[in-house]
Amino acid sequence: MTRVQPAIFPGPSGRLEGIWKEASGPARGSAVFAHPHPLYGGTMHNRVVFRAARVLTSAGWSTLRFNFRGVGLSDGRYDAGRGESDDYRAALDEAQRRGGTPLLAGGFSFGAAAALRAIQGDPRVAAYVAVGLPVATESFAATPRPSVPALFVVGERDLYGPPDRLADFVSDSGRIAVVPGADHFLDGNLEQLDTAIPEFLASLPSTAPRR
Repeated sequence: MTRVQPAIFPGPSGRLEGIWKEASGPARGSAVFAHPHPLYGGTMHNRVVFRAARVLTSAGWSTLRFNFRGVGLSDGRYDAGRGESDDYRAALDEAQRRGGTPLLAGGFSFGAAAALRAIQGDPRVAAYVAVGLPVATESFAATPRPSVPALFVVGERDLYGPPDRLADFVSDSGRIAVVPGADHFLDGNLEQLDTAIPEFLASLPSTAPRR
């Protein structure tokens, strides 16, 4: 039976609140998946975040989802993406402590951008998964392309990260999965994550987890 545990861990502005779920089946590594914009109701309980974390654990990745600073029981205040990327690095450290490496990084919307900034130059991170990367918003400023295998899931009608803008950003740095008819939040189309993410994960090199 997959174990779910509350997680309180140190961040740069105090404690951070999260939920850790152990992988079902053979372990492949540890993952962190971050939530959408804190100022617009984003939390670790978001439906996209919950669904993506469930897919990851089913595929062998023990997964930490967490609240950015100022959300839920997490200390601190909103910091326009800068401090949130620092929070994400603290979550990567916690995921490694609990489940070892390799690490997989990901997020939805604002969380996907914070993750992408956080993982640059981190040799522990083996892959990246973004849902609704907000390439057309201010929160995307100064966000680099990934340097690890990457998947970008986007709704065909996403106003915050239109597929054509996303394709310009991604170039040859990852694969894009466009969900037909879907908006930014994938309303009514969350089941598409159940296919797109496992197909990407199956393409990654298989390595034994390390503690």
